[in-house]
Amino acid sequence: LTGDDNSGRKVITFSCCRMPPSHQLNHTRLLEYLKYTLDQYVENDYTVVYFHYGLKSLNKPSLKWLQTAYKEFDRNYSVLPSLAFNIFLTISFSFPRYKKNLKALYVVHPTNFIKILWNIFKPLISHKFGKKITYLNYLHDLGEHLKYDQLNIPQEVIRHDENLWRKHKGKLPPVVKVPPPRPPLPTQQFGVSLQYMKDKSKGELIPLVMKETVSYLKSKGLKVEGLFRRSASIQTIKDVQKLYNQGKSVNFDDYHDIHIPAVILKTFLRELPQPLLTFDCYDNILEITSVESCLRVTRCKQIIQGLPEHNYVVLKYLMCFLHMVSQESIYNRMTASSLACVFGLNLIRPLKGTTSLNALVPVNLFTELLIDFYTNIFSSRTVPGE
Repeated sequence: LTGDDNSGRKVITFSCCRMPPSHQLNHTRLLEYLKYTLDQYVENDYTVVYFHYGLKSLNKPSLKWLQTAYKEFDRNYSVLPSLAFNIFLTISFSFPRYKKNLKALYVVHPTNFIKILWNIFKPLISHKFGKKITYLNYLHDLGEHLKYDQLNIPQEVIRHDENLWRKHKGKLPPVVKVPPPRPPLPTQQFGVSLQYMKDKSKGELIPLVMKETVSYLKSKGLKVEGLFRRSASIQTIKDVQKLYNQGKSVNFDDYHDIHIPAVILKTFLRELPQPLLTFDCYDNILEITSVESCLRVTRCKQIIQGLPEHNYVVLKYLMCFLHMVSQESIYNRMTASSLACVFGLNLIRPLKGTTSLNALVPVNLFTELLIDFYTNIFSSRTVPGE
């Protein structure tokens, strides 16, 4: 898992060069790992980046294992292409669960063999699904679709990419020039700290974008099936962000899409310079799974008691709303667990690097407890205005 694409969808990467020799690999555990990783996100919109370089006869899974994987995914889930390595296109038939919410599949450094396979099996794969697959010959091309710098790309892949550029272009790939950051506007809402927004809004603790998205979703979105699971138009999201940052009014009725304010809320949280639960809480949150079940709510309470007041107020406001959403799960299908999978990584992340796979379970569990036991966890600390 390596962050989000330009639409706020989670990005899952797979690098063939990191596959050990087949005789050293427990393929049963690999299959369990693939299923576990995908199960974290297949209920929401997500993106896959597949780095094909490094798949060789030495580390290529056997046909027997691929057949076993195919049967396992077919029986219990469906099939996600790209994870069946160089013949992944053979298992991309129309199974609903994994394919439904996969919004983009980027195949980086594809070989001619992969392209031939695609042409062979193209008639068997739906046109709609086929449009999700994009071949990228160079790493540089990824920058058009997602935040290139957040990907943990193996050095072997980077060197291979440089060699391809030298071979075909006669020079190294262009350096992506990042312009120096502009000073934020006085009305800025995205990418600035809670303190900055408070100082610029006469002491208001709840940021405007959060107030307006939550208010709109409370009135019109609580019973919408799949609320927070769906993505929205990239351009529309950018346009709404620009309006907020410029201090202009936003009327979500104009967009005729309830998922736009939902994506805006998630984007706001994700772009906070310091996550709402703060970097300091990260290690404590990861330890929640080692706490006895009967003591976990108490431990959650202890952790959030240590938050700065402003963070606590905003977190309480958000959790109150998410608790309301979960109470309507019979209609919207968004239980506390489902909401935790969506919001967990938007609330907490490490100071350096990206969130590891091992962190997903404790982060999601902690978030689920905050939502499920909102009344208990947030009852002992008063906040301004109460």
